[in-house]
Amino acid sequence: MSESLDEVATLDLDRAARRGYPEAVYCAGKSSAQLRLIARALADQPVTSLFTRADEARARVILEELPGAFHDPQSELVAWPAAVPEPTGGQELVLTAGTTDLPRGREAFWTARYLGRSAELIPDVGVAGLHRVLAVTDRLRRARVIVVAAGMDGALPTVVAGLVSAPVIALPTSVGYGAAFGGIAALLTMLNSCAPGVAVVNIDNGYGAGHLAAQIAAPVLA
Repeated sequence: MSESLDEVATLDLDRAARRGYPEAVYCAGKSSAQLRLIARALADQPVTSLFTRADEARARVILEELPGAFHDPQSELVAWPAAVPEPTGGQELVLTAGTTDLPRGREAFWTARYLGRSAELIPDVGVAGLHRVLAVTDRLRRARVIVVAAGMDGALPTVVAGLVSAPVIALPTSVGYGAAFGGIAALLTMLNSCAPGVAVVNIDNGYGAGHLAAQIAAPVLA
C-alpha cells in the first residue's frame, strides 16, 4: 500500500511568506517514494525549493518529478525552479581551505545564490600556504559576510577573521586524518577561535552556513 503525502511530510509552504526564505528538504534517509511525493507537492509552488543531501540516486528521483531542476552533484543540492533569483543585498564570499572541502563550500555557495544573494566561491586557500589567502585580501575586505569551510586543523576561519571587518561563518568539514575525528577537531578549533566575529555551524552543514550568510547579507530595510 503506497503512502500519501500526509503520511510522509507536513510541508511548510508558508515559510517564504513568514520568514522570507523558502522550504528546504533534507533528502538523506528519505525513500524514493517519499521524495516523489514531496517533489510533486512542491512542483507548482511560486518560490524556490531546495533539496539538500540528494545523493545520485535521490537526485535522479527528484529530477524525474521536476525535469529541468538545477542539480549540483558535488554539493548534492537540487533547486527548483532552476532559475537563479536576481541577487540583492551585500556580497558574500565562500572560501574553502582545500579542494576536498569544496562539496560543503559549494553547498553554502549555491544555497546563498538560490536565497537571492550575490556570492563568489574561492577554493583551496588554506593556511598550509598562507600566501594564497593573503593574495585575495582585497576581495575579502569587500564582502558583507564570509563563509569559510575547513577540515583538518580548522584554522582558516580565525586567520580570515583577523583580516576583515565582516562576520565570518566557520563551516567545519569532516575532512582529515584519524585524529580529525570526522570534523570534531576542526569544530573545536573554530569554537575556540581567538578572533572575534566568528560564528560556527555544525560539521558539514553547508546549507546552514549558506542560509545564515544569506540572512546577514540581506538588503537593509528602511
